[in-house]
Amino acid sequence: MSSPEPLIEVEAATKRFGAIEVLRGVTLSIPEGKTTVVLGRTGSGKSVFIKLLNALYLPDEGAVRLMGHDTRSATPEELADLRGRVGTMFQSYALFDAMSVADNIAFPLREERRLEPAAIAARVDELLSELGLTDARNLLPAELSGGMRKRVSLARALVRKPSILLCDEPTTGLDPILIEAVDDMLIEARQKFGVTQVIISHDMASVFRLADQVALLSEGRIAFAGTPDELRASDNPDVRAFLALSTSRLSETAPALPAAAEPENQGPAAVEVRNLVKSFGARTVLRNVNFSAEEGRITTLIGGSGSGKSVLMKHLLGLLRPDSGAVSVLGSDLLTLPDTELRAVRRRIGMLFQGAALFDSLSVFDNCAFPLREAGDRLSLRDATPVVAEVLDRLSLGELAARMPAELSAGQRKRVALARALVTRPEMLIYDEPTTGLDPVLTASVNEMIVEAQESFGVTSVVVSHDMASTFRISHSVAMLYQGELLLQGSPADFMQSQDERIRAFVFAGSAEEA
Repeated sequence: MSSPEPLIEVEAATKRFGAIEVLRGVTLSIPEGKTTVVLGRTGSGKSVFIKLLNALYLPDEGAVRLMGHDTRSATPEELADLRGRVGTMFQSYALFDAMSVADNIAFPLREERRLEPAAIAARVDELLSELGLTDARNLLPAELSGGMRKRVSLARALVRKPSILLCDEPTTGLDPILIEAVDDMLIEARQKFGVTQVIISHDMASVFRLADQVALLSEGRIAFAGTPDELRASDNPDVRAFLALSTSRLSETAPALPAAAEPENQGPAAVEVRNLVKSFGARTVLRNVNFSAEEGRITTLIGGSGSGKSVLMKHLLGLLRPDSGAVSVLGSDLLTLPDTELRAVRRRIGMLFQGAALFDSLSVFDNCAFPLREAGDRLSLRDATPVVAEVLDRLSLGELAARMPAELSAGQRKRVALARALVTRPEMLIYDEPTTGLDPVLTASVNEMIVEAQESFGVTSVVVSHDMASTFRISHSVAMLYQGELLLQGSPADFMQSQDERIRAFVFAGSAEEA
């Protein structure tokens, strides 16, 4: 049988931004009706590459042919038509908060003004039914789970009946169960709608489930293109280096990952939560939760979206008060502390947010210096400079000190956020999904930094994570929330050996496809 004809052809495409050459002579064919997954480290050019495919960027040299049309020679009208035949599913959903599900899906068609309202409504109804969203048609995005928002984002990408569907990190930030659901959704979309898919992903289990073709970008060039089996067997050094760090999920049959060594005798608790109950209106979010974090150790909290992880973390910071139960952090009962003493406890805690949360108007250096210069015992710029410089150097960020956040990749922003959290030398660090959106190499780097912070500074680390491989590599203790209840807290080995089906389904999600 002959191979499918390419729907997209990229030939020696180069893209520059000023003096920076992001893509360097990229060549790749995207076969019609198939799924191509693009891999690569943060900063390798994946996001720029995908914008070439939907003609948002044009190559400076070489060619990108969409459905036989060269984007560089196309007229503005032809480019608009080509873009209309390419649907894009964004990493961050990009839904309009004030619009209902149905209106979000209809938005691209209404903006085009090519169809009558009745035809638009019929197309939206069709997609709502096909993608299991009928009951959600009048809901707002804030009322949806992460998985449902992904489904709405997919429906909006498909509403114009595109020939090509581009997906930018569709599973980033999702728990293992939802990752499988999104994978299934993309498989179903290809089968039902016949779209050619190009997916950017860091999750190797998803790659091996979804891909007909895999392409690896490295330093702006295609280092490898072939089938998943050819990827596994490749002796290409770029491929081997990437795959060596790419395990994202655990296998029930493979040996346990090398988790952090467990202490012989359990030390004092830096965090002690007892019988915690928290409700919002009629909805009980946490149900008699008992959780602890040992002083100077790494404790990781796992659980599905909506299980109560964020609510529990807010109790540890004193941002929420429980309906009943007790919360002790760093030796202080948070429920009895006056506001001034509560603020003093918070200053002993560093926080790394999932979205980095950097100040756009401050340089990397000034972002990291901010906590030192704004804290109660403020440091002068002269005194803060060596402290910041040391942390930046240890995180390999020294050369970026003068840059602004907008000039950084997602992975670099994450590392700057980690540096900012470390400059105050906190006694405890809380990490909110620290590896979300990072490539395998940067994920390993962040994991090493979490371990280094714990070992070098004796800091207590509480990590909220969906990344099972990272969890089992670095954690001394793991706790799992499920629908507001803490199912188990114990060593990584306790989780590997658990026979609770709810735990096994979460911990080993997707393992069969990756093996």
